[in-house]
Amino acid sequence: MISALVFDFDGLILDTEISSYQSWQEIYTEYEQHLPLEKWAACIGSGPEAFDPHDYLELLTGQAIERDPLAERRLRRHLELIETQTVLPGVEQYIEDARRLNMKIAVASSSPRSWVISHLTRLGLHEKFDAMKFGDEVTHRKPHPELYLSALDLLGAQPEQAIALEDSPNGVRAAQNAGIFCVAIPNPITGQLPLDHADLRLTSLAAMPLEQLVLQVANRQEV
Repeated sequence: MISALVFDFDGLILDTEISSYQSWQEIYTEYEQHLPLEKWAACIGSGPEAFDPHDYLELLTGQAIERDPLAERRLRRHLELIETQTVLPGVEQYIEDARRLNMKIAVASSSPRSWVISHLTRLGLHEKFDAMKFGDEVTHRKPHPELYLSALDLLGAQPEQAIALEDSPNGVRAAQNAGIFCVAIPNPITGQLPLDHADLRLTSLAAMPLEQLVLQVANRQEV
């Protein structure tokens, strides 16, 4: 029986992916360089250990860059762009429906706790989750399964009892590596990346009611 729902955060609950990529792209333009999406994709859903844009910029320019001032300026621009964003379609309905169906819900994000909590609080969603696990609380980030397995432990659920909601290839792999059925709901950035390995792909959470999704997953598990 499906009893748990685990949400990614960046790009799934709030579209931080466009602003993150755009703010870095603007920095690269200042240096007359370009940050290809296929390079940036390595860290989407994962972290800087998968791809460091500072390192790559230094490689392209052949010069050392003062990282702290650049990072602070880039972050300010990133946050400026995010302030215009609201919860992505279907997210709040899924949370409401999960409560009605007596399902436990969690967030499993590679981002730091402070980052996710600040945005969830601004969006009025912080108190709606039963558990949360973040990238600065585990040894391995996505696509390693540790984040998802840790979130399931907090919920007291087994992988076969859960559905994961993701937007990125790394996130999908993390959920599947944990043995969880994973639904990909890409945003304009991650929609350009390969997501054929997802168990199911939706254009948005508003495209399929949670009850229908649960039934579909349960039927697949019985086959």
